[in-house]
Amino acid sequence: MTVMQEWKPGALDAMDVVRLALTSKVYGAAVETPVTDLPRLGARLGNRVLLKREDQQPVFSFKLRGAFNRMAQLPQAERARGVICASAGNHAQGVAFSGQQLGIRTVIVMPATTPEIKVQACRARGAEVVLHGDSFSDAEARAFELQRELGLTFVHPFDDPLVLAGQGTLALELLRQVEGNGFTVFVPVGGGGLIAGVAAVLKALMPGVRVVGVEPDDSDAMTQSVRLGKRRRLDTVGIFVDGVAVKQVGEFTFDLARRYVDDWVTVNTDEVCAAIKDIFDDTRAVMEPAGALALAGMKKYAQERELHGETLVAVASGANVNFDRLRHVSERTEIGEKREAIFAVTIPERPGAFLKFIELIGNRAITEFNYRYAPRDDARIFVGVHLTHPGERHEIMRELQVAGYAALDLTDDELAKVHIRYMVGGRAPEAQDERVYSFTFPERPGALRQFLTQLQAGWNISLFHYRNHGSDYGRILAGIQVPECELGQFAASLEALGYPAVNMSDNAGYRLFLT
Repeated sequence: MTVMQEWKPGALDAMDVVRLALTSKVYGAAVETPVTDLPRLGARLGNRVLLKREDQQPVFSFKLRGAFNRMAQLPQAERARGVICASAGNHAQGVAFSGQQLGIRTVIVMPATTPEIKVQACRARGAEVVLHGDSFSDAEARAFELQRELGLTFVHPFDDPLVLAGQGTLALELLRQVEGNGFTVFVPVGGGGLIAGVAAVLKALMPGVRVVGVEPDDSDAMTQSVRLGKRRRLDTVGIFVDGVAVKQVGEFTFDLARRYVDDWVTVNTDEVCAAIKDIFDDTRAVMEPAGALALAGMKKYAQERELHGETLVAVASGANVNFDRLRHVSERTEIGEKREAIFAVTIPERPGAFLKFIELIGNRAITEFNYRYAPRDDARIFVGVHLTHPGERHEIMRELQVAGYAALDLTDDELAKVHIRYMVGGRAPEAQDERVYSFTFPERPGALRQFLTQLQAGWNISLFHYRNHGSDYGRILAGIQVPECELGQFAASLEALGYPAVNMSDNAGYRLFLT
Protein backbone atom coordinates (compact mmCIF):
# COMPACT_ATOMS: atom_id res chain seq x y z
CA MET A 1 0.00 0.00 0.00
CA THR A 2 1.39 3.43 -0.94
CA VAL A 3 1.44 6.52 1.23
CA MET A 4 -1.09 8.16 -1.08
CA GLN A 5 -3.52 5.36 -0.22
CA GLU A 6 -2.84 5.56 3.51
CA TRP A 7 -3.32 9.31 3.89
CA LYS A 8 -6.50 11.24 3.19
CA PRO A 9 -6.81 15.04 2.83
CA GLY A 10 -7.72 16.46 6.23
CA ALA A 11 -6.09 13.60 8.13
CA LEU A 12 -2.54 14.89 7.61
CA ASP A 13 -1.41 17.38 10.25
CA ALA A 14 1.77 19.36 10.92
CA MET A 15 3.48 16.70 13.03
CA ASP A 16 2.76 14.07 10.38
CA VAL A 17 4.53 16.27 7.84
CA VAL A 18 7.46 16.75 10.25
CA ARG A 19 7.82 12.98 10.66
CA LEU A 20 7.71 12.46 6.91
CA ALA A 21 10.26 15.25 6.39
CA LEU A 22 12.62 13.92 9.05
CA THR A 23 12.52 10.45 7.51
CA SER A 24 12.74 11.71 3.93
CA LYS A 25 15.33 10.60 1.40
CA VAL A 26 15.87 13.98 -0.28
CA TYR A 27 19.60 14.20 0.34
CA GLY A 28 20.24 11.26 -1.90
CA ALA A 29 19.98 13.86 -4.68
CA ALA A 30 19.20 17.30 -3.27
CA VAL A 31 21.63 19.47 -1.30
CA GLU A 32 21.22 21.77 1.68
CA THR A 33 21.07 25.17 0.04
CA PRO A 34 22.54 28.30 1.63
CA VAL A 35 20.78 31.36 2.94
CA THR A 36 22.16 34.53 1.34
CA ASP A 37 22.00 38.01 2.83
CA LEU A 38 20.72 40.77 0.51
CA PRO A 39 22.34 43.86 2.08
CA ARG A 40 21.42 46.42 -0.59
CA LEU A 41 17.75 45.50 -0.60
CA GLY A 42 17.75 45.16 3.18
CA ALA A 43 19.07 48.71 3.56
CA ARG A 44 16.34 50.02 1.28
CA LEU A 45 13.59 48.18 3.15
CA GLY A 46 14.97 48.80 6.65
CA ASN A 47 14.90 45.07 7.44
CA ARG A 48 17.28 42.14 7.34
CA VAL A 49 16.51 40.38 4.05
CA LEU A 50 17.59 36.77 3.49
CA LEU A 51 17.23 34.55 0.45
CA LYS A 52 16.93 30.75 0.64
CA ARG A 53 18.81 29.68 -2.49
CA GLU A 54 16.92 26.75 -4.02
CA ASP A 55 18.32 27.85 -7.37
CA GLN A 56 21.51 26.08 -6.24
CA GLN A 57 19.96 22.61 -6.35
CA PRO A 58 21.42 20.29 -9.03
CA VAL A 59 18.38 21.01 -11.26
CA PHE A 60 18.25 24.70 -10.19
CA SER A 61 14.91 24.26 -8.43
CA PHE A 62 13.38 23.03 -5.14
CA LYS A 63 11.25 20.53 -7.09
CA LEU A 64 14.03 17.95 -6.81
CA ARG A 65 13.33 17.54 -3.09
CA GLY A 66 9.77 16.30 -3.46
CA ALA A 67 10.30 14.29 -6.64
CA PHE A 68 13.29 12.38 -5.26
CA ASN A 69 11.64 11.72 -1.91
CA ARG A 70 8.56 10.27 -3.60
CA MET A 71 10.53 8.11 -6.03
CA ALA A 72 13.10 6.93 -3.48
CA GLN A 73 10.30 5.46 -1.34
CA LEU A 74 8.50 3.58 -4.09
CA PRO A 75 7.90 -0.13 -3.44
CA GLN A 76 10.22 -2.34 -5.47
CA ALA A 77 7.45 -3.46 -7.84
CA GLU A 78 6.60 0.14 -8.72
CA ARG A 79 10.28 1.00 -9.16
CA ALA A 80 10.63 -1.86 -11.61
CA ARG A 81 7.73 -0.60 -13.75
CA GLY A 82 8.78 3.07 -13.71
CA VAL A 83 7.13 6.45 -13.20
CA ILE A 84 5.42 9.09 -15.27
CA CYS A 85 4.63 12.78 -14.80
CA ALA A 86 3.20 15.68 -16.77
CA SER A 87 5.27 18.85 -16.65
CA ALA A 88 6.99 21.38 -18.87
CA GLY A 89 9.12 22.84 -16.12
CA ASN A 90 11.03 22.21 -12.93
CA HIS A 91 9.04 19.15 -11.80
CA ALA A 92 9.97 17.40 -15.04
CA GLN A 93 13.65 18.00 -14.44
CA GLY A 94 13.35 16.88 -10.82
CA VAL A 95 11.70 13.61 -11.88
CA ALA A 96 14.24 13.05 -14.68
CA PHE A 97 17.20 13.67 -12.35
CA SER A 98 15.72 11.39 -9.67
CA GLY A 99 15.10 8.63 -12.18
CA GLN A 100 18.69 8.86 -13.33
CA GLN A 101 20.01 8.71 -9.76
CA LEU A 102 17.74 5.84 -8.70
CA GLY A 103 17.83 3.83 -11.91
CA ILE A 104 14.07 4.17 -12.44
CA ARG A 105 12.46 4.47 -15.85
CA THR A 106 10.90 7.94 -16.22
CA VAL A 107 8.37 9.04 -18.80
CA ILE A 108 7.63 12.76 -18.97
CA VAL A 109 4.73 14.14 -20.97
CA MET A 110 5.21 17.75 -22.06
CA PRO A 111 3.10 20.07 -24.19
CA ALA A 112 4.35 20.25 -27.77
CA THR A 113 4.92 23.96 -27.12
CA THR A 114 7.67 23.28 -24.57
CA PRO A 115 10.95 25.05 -25.51
CA GLU A 116 13.58 22.66 -26.84
CA ILE A 117 16.02 23.54 -24.04
CA LYS A 118 13.65 22.03 -21.46
CA VAL A 119 12.99 18.94 -23.57
CA GLN A 120 16.69 18.30 -24.04
CA ALA A 121 17.42 18.87 -20.34
CA CYS A 122 15.10 15.99 -19.46
CA ARG A 123 16.35 13.70 -22.23
CA ALA A 124 19.91 14.34 -21.11
CA ARG A 125 18.89 12.83 -17.74
CA GLY A 126 17.68 9.68 -19.46
CA ALA A 127 13.96 10.47 -19.42
CA GLU A 128 11.61 9.41 -22.20
CA VAL A 129 9.88 12.61 -23.33
CA VAL A 130 6.43 12.48 -24.95
CA LEU A 131 5.26 15.72 -26.56
CA HIS A 132 1.50 16.08 -26.65
CA GLY A 133 -0.98 18.94 -27.07
CA ASP A 134 -0.67 22.68 -26.62
CA SER A 135 -1.30 23.01 -22.89
CA PHE A 136 -0.45 21.39 -19.58
CA SER A 137 -4.00 20.02 -19.41
CA ASP A 138 -3.48 18.22 -22.72
CA ALA A 139 -0.18 16.78 -21.50
CA GLU A 140 -1.64 15.72 -18.15
CA ALA A 141 -4.56 13.92 -19.80
CA ARG A 142 -2.12 12.01 -22.04
CA ALA A 143 0.06 11.18 -19.03
CA PHE A 144 -2.87 9.55 -17.23
CA GLU A 145 -3.64 7.53 -20.37
CA LEU A 146 -0.06 6.30 -20.59
CA GLN A 147 0.00 5.56 -16.86
CA ARG A 148 -2.89 3.14 -17.30
CA GLU A 149 -1.52 1.65 -20.51
CA LEU A 150 2.02 1.09 -19.23
CA GLY A 151 1.34 0.43 -15.54
CA LEU A 152 3.53 3.35 -14.42
CA THR A 153 3.32 5.27 -11.13
CA PHE A 154 2.23 8.90 -11.46
CA VAL A 155 4.50 11.34 -9.59
CA HIS A 156 2.35 14.33 -8.74
CA PRO A 157 4.09 17.73 -8.74
CA PHE A 158 2.53 18.83 -5.44
CA ASP A 159 -0.52 16.97 -4.11
CA ASP A 160 1.22 14.01 -2.48
CA PRO A 161 2.28 13.71 1.20
CA LEU A 162 5.77 12.49 0.31
CA VAL A 163 6.26 15.24 -2.26
CA LEU A 164 5.19 18.07 0.05
CA ALA A 165 7.15 16.56 2.94
CA GLY A 166 10.21 16.52 0.70
CA GLN A 167 9.69 20.20 0.08
CA GLY A 168 9.26 20.64 3.83
CA THR A 169 12.90 19.66 4.40
CA LEU A 170 13.66 23.21 3.26
CA ALA A 171 12.03 24.43 6.49
CA LEU A 172 14.16 22.10 8.61
CA GLU A 173 17.22 23.75 7.06
CA LEU A 174 15.87 27.24 7.72
CA LEU A 175 15.46 26.50 11.42
CA ARG A 176 19.18 25.72 11.58
CA GLN A 177 20.27 28.59 9.34
CA VAL A 178 18.25 31.58 10.61
CA GLU A 179 18.75 32.83 14.15
CA GLY A 180 15.84 33.48 16.47
CA ASN A 181 12.21 32.43 16.26
CA GLY A 182 10.58 35.68 15.24
CA PHE A 183 11.37 35.80 11.53
CA THR A 184 8.89 35.74 8.63
CA VAL A 185 9.20 33.36 5.67
CA PHE A 186 7.75 34.24 2.26
CA VAL A 187 6.99 31.27 0.04
CA PRO A 188 5.94 31.19 -3.65
CA VAL A 189 2.70 29.31 -4.28
CA GLY A 190 1.59 27.34 -7.32
CA GLY A 191 -0.12 24.05 -6.57
CA GLY A 192 0.86 24.46 -2.92
CA GLY A 193 3.38 21.66 -2.31
CA LEU A 194 6.17 23.95 -1.16
CA ILE A 195 4.12 26.15 1.15
CA ALA A 196 2.19 23.22 2.60
CA GLY A 197 5.40 21.41 3.54
CA VAL A 198 7.23 24.51 4.76
CA ALA A 199 4.32 25.93 6.78
CA ALA A 200 3.49 22.60 8.44
CA VAL A 201 7.09 22.00 9.54
CA LEU A 202 7.66 25.55 10.80
CA LYS A 203 4.40 25.73 12.73
CA ALA A 204 4.97 22.35 14.36
CA LEU A 205 8.53 23.08 15.46
CA MET A 206 8.62 26.86 15.90
CA PRO A 207 5.12 28.41 15.98
CA GLY A 208 6.53 31.94 16.39
CA VAL A 209 7.80 31.94 12.82
CA ARG A 210 5.31 33.59 10.47
CA VAL A 211 4.62 32.13 7.02
CA VAL A 212 3.28 34.27 4.16
CA GLY A 213 2.21 32.80 0.81
CA VAL A 214 2.90 34.78 -2.37
CA GLU A 215 1.02 34.41 -5.65
CA PRO A 216 0.79 36.40 -8.89
CA ASP A 217 -2.39 38.47 -8.99
CA ASP A 218 -3.43 36.64 -12.18
CA SER A 219 -2.76 33.12 -10.81
CA ASP A 220 -4.00 33.29 -7.22
CA ALA A 221 -5.83 29.97 -6.92
CA MET A 222 -4.68 29.33 -3.33
CA THR A 223 -5.48 32.83 -2.05
CA GLN A 224 -8.98 32.66 -3.51
CA SER A 225 -9.50 29.12 -2.20
CA VAL A 226 -8.47 30.02 1.35
CA ARG A 227 -10.77 33.04 1.38
CA LEU A 228 -13.64 30.97 -0.04
CA GLY A 229 -13.06 28.09 2.38
CA LYS A 230 -12.87 25.50 -0.38
CA ARG A 231 -10.77 24.86 -3.46
CA ARG A 232 -11.59 27.09 -6.38
CA ARG A 233 -10.64 26.34 -9.98
CA LEU A 234 -9.59 29.39 -11.98
CA ASP A 235 -10.83 29.77 -15.54
CA THR A 236 -7.52 31.23 -16.71
CA VAL A 237 -4.07 31.82 -15.26
CA GLY A 238 -1.36 34.32 -16.11
CA ILE A 239 1.51 33.28 -18.35
CA PHE A 240 4.44 35.36 -17.08
CA VAL A 241 5.11 33.58 -13.78
CA ASP A 242 4.65 30.24 -15.51
CA GLY A 243 6.27 28.19 -12.75
CA VAL A 244 3.23 28.75 -10.51
CA ALA A 245 0.51 29.00 -13.18
CA VAL A 246 -1.86 26.44 -11.65
CA LYS A 247 -5.64 26.64 -12.09
CA GLN A 248 -6.46 24.53 -9.02
CA VAL A 249 -4.40 23.74 -5.93
CA GLY A 250 -4.21 20.25 -4.42
CA GLU A 251 -6.46 18.75 -1.79
CA PHE A 252 -3.63 17.96 0.65
CA THR A 253 -1.91 21.28 0.00
CA PHE A 254 -5.06 23.37 0.41
CA ASP A 255 -5.94 21.71 3.70
CA LEU A 256 -2.46 22.27 5.15
CA ALA A 257 -2.08 25.81 3.79
CA ARG A 258 -5.39 27.05 5.18
CA ARG A 259 -4.46 25.71 8.62
CA TYR A 260 -0.83 26.76 8.89
CA VAL A 261 -0.18 29.80 6.67
CA ASP A 262 -0.47 33.15 8.47
CA ASP A 263 -1.09 35.52 5.58
CA TRP A 264 -1.23 35.94 1.81
CA VAL A 265 -0.05 38.56 -0.66
CA THR A 266 -0.38 38.88 -4.44
CA VAL A 267 1.95 40.76 -6.78
CA ASN A 268 1.89 41.85 -10.41
CA THR A 269 4.27 41.24 -13.31
CA ASP A 270 6.15 44.49 -12.83
CA GLU A 271 6.79 43.74 -9.16
CA VAL A 272 8.17 40.29 -10.05
CA CYS A 273 10.48 41.82 -12.67
CA ALA A 274 11.76 44.31 -10.12
CA ALA A 275 12.46 41.45 -7.69
CA ILE A 276 14.48 39.61 -10.33
CA LYS A 277 16.66 42.70 -10.61
CA ASP A 278 16.94 43.05 -6.82
CA ILE A 279 18.31 39.51 -6.55
CA PHE A 280 20.71 40.13 -9.40
CA ASP A 281 21.97 43.36 -7.85
CA ASP A 282 22.83 41.63 -4.56
CA THR A 283 23.92 38.18 -5.77
CA ARG A 284 24.55 38.38 -9.57
CA ALA A 285 22.18 35.39 -9.88
CA VAL A 286 19.31 35.48 -12.38
CA MET A 287 16.03 33.95 -11.19
CA GLU A 288 13.11 32.72 -13.24
CA PRO A 289 9.92 34.72 -12.53
CA ALA A 290 8.63 32.13 -10.04
CA GLY A 291 12.04 32.16 -8.38
CA ALA A 292 11.70 35.86 -7.56
CA LEU A 293 8.00 35.70 -6.68
CA ALA A 294 8.51 35.35 -2.92
CA LEU A 295 10.89 38.30 -2.79
CA ALA A 296 8.40 40.44 -4.72
CA GLY A 297 5.77 39.54 -2.13
CA MET A 298 8.17 40.29 0.71
CA LYS A 299 8.90 43.78 -0.60
CA LYS A 300 5.22 44.60 -1.05
CA TYR A 301 4.25 43.13 2.33
CA ALA A 302 7.01 44.97 4.19
CA GLN A 303 6.22 48.31 2.56
CA GLU A 304 2.45 48.09 3.00
CA ARG A 305 2.76 47.06 6.65
CA GLU A 306 5.67 49.40 7.35
CA LEU A 307 7.89 46.66 8.77
CA HIS A 308 11.25 47.79 10.17
CA GLY A 309 14.11 45.98 11.88
CA GLU A 310 12.69 42.52 11.21
CA THR A 311 14.22 39.39 9.68
CA LEU A 312 12.49 38.49 6.43
CA VAL A 313 13.30 35.33 4.48
CA ALA A 314 12.25 34.74 0.86
CA VAL A 315 12.48 31.36 -0.85
CA ALA A 316 14.16 31.67 -4.25
CA SER A 317 12.49 28.64 -5.76
CA GLY A 318 14.32 28.31 -9.08
CA ALA A 319 16.46 29.77 -11.83
CA ASN A 320 15.37 27.90 -14.96
CA VAL A 321 14.70 31.00 -17.05
CA ASN A 322 14.62 31.24 -20.82
CA PHE A 323 17.31 33.78 -21.63
CA ASP A 324 15.06 35.53 -24.18
CA ARG A 325 12.67 36.47 -21.38
CA LEU A 326 15.21 38.80 -19.81
CA ARG A 327 14.46 41.46 -22.43
CA HIS A 328 10.87 41.62 -21.22
CA VAL A 329 12.00 41.58 -17.59
CA SER A 330 14.34 44.52 -18.07
CA GLU A 331 11.62 46.55 -19.79
CA ARG A 332 9.23 46.11 -16.88
CA THR A 333 11.66 46.46 -13.98
CA GLU A 334 11.60 50.25 -13.68
CA ILE A 335 7.81 50.32 -13.40
CA GLY A 336 7.93 47.49 -10.86
CA GLU A 337 10.36 49.52 -8.75
CA LYS A 338 8.08 52.55 -9.09
CA ARG A 339 10.92 54.39 -10.83
CA GLU A 340 9.03 54.99 -14.06
CA ALA A 341 5.56 56.21 -14.93
CA ILE A 342 3.86 56.11 -18.34
CA PHE A 343 1.38 58.73 -19.49
CA ALA A 344 -0.79 59.47 -22.49
CA VAL A 345 -0.91 63.23 -22.97
CA THR A 346 -2.86 65.29 -25.49
CA ILE A 347 -1.04 68.41 -26.70
CA PRO A 348 -1.87 70.91 -29.49
CA GLU A 349 -0.71 69.84 -32.96
CA ARG A 350 1.29 73.01 -33.69
CA PRO A 351 4.92 74.19 -33.69
CA GLY A 352 6.37 74.76 -30.24
CA ALA A 353 3.91 72.47 -28.44
CA PHE A 354 6.55 69.80 -27.78
CA LEU A 355 8.94 72.31 -26.24
CA LYS A 356 6.24 73.71 -23.97
CA PHE A 357 5.38 70.20 -22.78
CA ILE A 358 9.02 69.30 -22.11
CA GLU A 359 9.51 72.53 -20.17
CA LEU A 360 6.64 71.46 -17.91
CA ILE A 361 8.34 68.10 -17.27
CA GLY A 362 11.42 70.10 -16.24
CA ASN A 363 14.62 68.30 -15.29
CA ARG A 364 12.95 64.92 -14.97
CA ALA A 365 14.48 62.28 -17.25
CA ILE A 366 12.32 61.17 -20.17
CA THR A 367 12.58 57.38 -20.57
CA GLU A 368 10.34 57.04 -23.62
CA PHE A 369 8.64 59.38 -26.06
CA ASN A 370 6.39 58.14 -28.88
CA TYR A 371 4.59 60.39 -31.33
CA ARG A 372 3.42 60.39 -34.94
CA TYR A 373 1.93 63.27 -36.86
CA ALA A 374 -1.75 63.11 -37.80
CA PRO A 375 -3.81 65.81 -39.52
CA ARG A 376 -5.76 66.74 -36.39
CA ASP A 377 -5.95 69.70 -34.07
CA ASP A 378 -4.46 67.69 -31.21
CA ALA A 379 -1.50 65.32 -30.94
CA ARG A 380 -1.41 62.38 -28.55
CA ILE A 381 1.95 61.40 -27.13
CA PHE A 382 3.05 58.34 -25.18
CA VAL A 383 5.67 59.38 -22.67
CA GLY A 384 7.67 57.61 -19.97
CA VAL A 385 9.16 59.63 -17.09
CA HIS A 386 11.81 58.55 -14.58
CA LEU A 387 10.62 58.98 -10.99
CA THR A 388 12.80 59.95 -8.06
CA HIS A 389 10.14 58.73 -5.59
CA PRO A 390 6.82 56.84 -5.97
CA GLY A 391 4.64 59.83 -5.14
CA GLU A 392 6.13 61.79 -8.04
CA ARG A 393 3.85 59.91 -10.43
CA HIS A 394 0.80 61.63 -8.94
CA GLU A 395 2.62 64.98 -8.77
CA ILE A 396 3.25 64.84 -12.53
CA MET A 397 -0.42 64.10 -13.19
CA ARG A 398 -1.47 67.10 -11.11
CA GLU A 399 1.03 69.35 -12.90
CA LEU A 400 -0.26 68.24 -16.31
CA GLN A 401 -3.87 68.82 -15.32
CA VAL A 402 -3.15 72.25 -13.83
CA ALA A 403 -1.40 73.20 -17.08
CA GLY A 404 -4.54 72.26 -19.00
CA TYR A 405 -3.32 69.02 -20.60
CA ALA A 406 -5.65 66.06 -20.98
CA ALA A 407 -3.57 63.25 -19.47
CA LEU A 408 -4.09 59.59 -18.68
CA ASP A 409 -1.86 57.52 -16.39
CA LEU A 410 -1.11 54.22 -18.21
CA THR A 411 1.47 52.91 -15.72
CA ASP A 412 -0.83 50.08 -14.59
CA ASP A 413 -2.35 49.38 -18.02
CA GLU A 414 -1.07 45.98 -19.20
CA LEU A 415 -2.22 46.51 -22.80
CA ALA A 416 -0.30 49.76 -22.99
CA LYS A 417 2.91 48.16 -21.69
CA VAL A 418 2.77 45.01 -23.82
CA HIS A 419 1.40 46.38 -27.10
CA ILE A 420 0.43 50.04 -27.42
CA ARG A 421 3.85 51.51 -26.59
CA TYR A 422 5.16 49.85 -29.77
CA MET A 423 2.26 50.98 -31.97
CA VAL A 424 1.81 54.68 -31.20
CA GLY A 425 0.73 56.65 -34.25
CA GLY A 426 -1.02 53.80 -35.99
CA ARG A 427 -4.42 55.48 -36.03
CA ALA A 428 -6.88 54.23 -38.62
CA PRO A 429 -10.21 56.09 -38.45
CA GLU A 430 -11.11 54.39 -41.72
CA ALA A 431 -11.17 50.98 -40.02
CA GLN A 432 -14.92 50.73 -39.60
CA ASP A 433 -16.44 48.18 -37.21
CA GLU A 434 -13.04 47.37 -35.69
CA ARG A 435 -13.13 44.95 -32.77
CA VAL A 436 -9.89 44.68 -30.82
CA TYR A 437 -8.93 41.51 -28.97
CA SER A 438 -5.96 40.38 -26.93
CA PHE A 439 -5.11 36.73 -27.67
CA THR A 440 -2.90 34.22 -25.88
CA PHE A 441 -1.57 31.40 -28.03
CA PRO A 442 1.01 28.62 -27.59
CA GLU A 443 4.50 29.43 -28.90
CA ARG A 444 5.86 26.78 -31.24
CA PRO A 445 7.25 26.70 -34.78
CA GLY A 446 4.48 27.73 -37.15
CA ALA A 447 2.17 28.86 -34.34
CA LEU A 448 1.77 32.40 -35.64
CA ARG A 449 0.96 31.15 -39.15
CA GLN A 450 -1.58 28.69 -37.76
CA PHE A 451 -3.13 31.41 -35.63
CA LEU A 452 -3.58 33.71 -38.62
CA THR A 453 -4.93 30.88 -40.76
CA GLN A 454 -7.58 30.08 -38.17
CA LEU A 455 -8.38 33.73 -37.50
CA GLN A 456 -8.92 34.64 -41.15
CA ALA A 457 -12.55 33.88 -41.90
CA GLY A 458 -13.53 36.61 -44.30
CA TRP A 459 -13.01 39.50 -41.89
CA ASN A 460 -10.27 42.02 -42.50
CA ILE A 461 -7.45 42.29 -39.95
CA SER A 462 -7.03 46.03 -39.45
CA LEU A 463 -4.53 46.02 -36.56
CA PHE A 464 -1.93 43.48 -35.46
CA HIS A 465 0.91 43.44 -32.96
CA TYR A 466 2.96 40.45 -31.84
CA ARG A 467 6.29 40.41 -30.01
CA ASN A 468 8.08 37.33 -28.78
CA HIS A 469 8.78 37.56 -25.03
CA GLY A 470 10.69 34.30 -24.64
CA SER A 471 7.72 32.60 -22.99
CA ASP A 472 5.91 29.35 -23.76
CA TYR A 473 2.92 31.46 -24.77
CA GLY A 474 2.67 34.46 -27.08
CA ARG A 475 0.47 37.52 -26.84
CA ILE A 476 -1.17 39.18 -29.81
CA LEU A 477 -3.25 42.33 -30.11
CA ALA A 478 -5.47 42.12 -33.18
CA GLY A 479 -8.12 44.38 -34.67
CA ILE A 480 -10.71 42.67 -36.86
CA GLN A 481 -13.36 44.52 -38.86
CA VAL A 482 -16.65 42.79 -38.09
CA PRO A 483 -19.99 44.36 -39.02
CA GLU A 484 -22.65 44.40 -36.29
CA CYS A 485 -24.78 41.85 -38.13
CA GLU A 486 -21.91 39.31 -38.12
CA LEU A 487 -20.99 39.48 -34.43
CA GLY A 488 -22.69 36.17 -33.65
CA GLN A 489 -20.73 34.39 -36.37
CA PHE A 490 -17.55 36.09 -35.17
CA ALA A 491 -18.12 34.92 -31.59
CA ALA A 492 -18.53 31.35 -32.83
CA SER A 493 -15.30 31.69 -34.80
CA LEU A 494 -13.41 32.83 -31.69
CA GLU A 495 -14.76 29.88 -29.73
CA ALA A 496 -13.67 27.49 -32.49
CA LEU A 497 -10.24 29.11 -32.51
CA GLY A 498 -9.75 27.84 -28.96
CA TYR A 499 -7.28 30.49 -27.79
CA PRO A 500 -8.02 32.73 -24.79
CA ALA A 501 -9.31 36.05 -26.14
CA VAL A 502 -10.31 39.24 -24.30
CA ASN A 503 -12.22 42.09 -25.94
CA MET A 504 -10.11 45.25 -25.48
CA SER A 505 -12.14 47.58 -27.71
CA ASP A 506 -12.91 49.90 -24.79
CA ASN A 507 -9.33 50.12 -23.52
CA ALA A 508 -8.38 53.77 -22.96
CA GLY A 509 -4.92 53.46 -24.48
CA TYR A 510 -6.30 51.86 -27.63
CA ARG A 511 -8.91 54.61 -27.95
CA LEU A 512 -6.31 57.34 -27.56
CA PHE A 513 -3.56 56.06 -29.83
CA LEU A 514 -4.98 53.57 -32.28
CA THR A 515 -8.40 54.87 -33.34
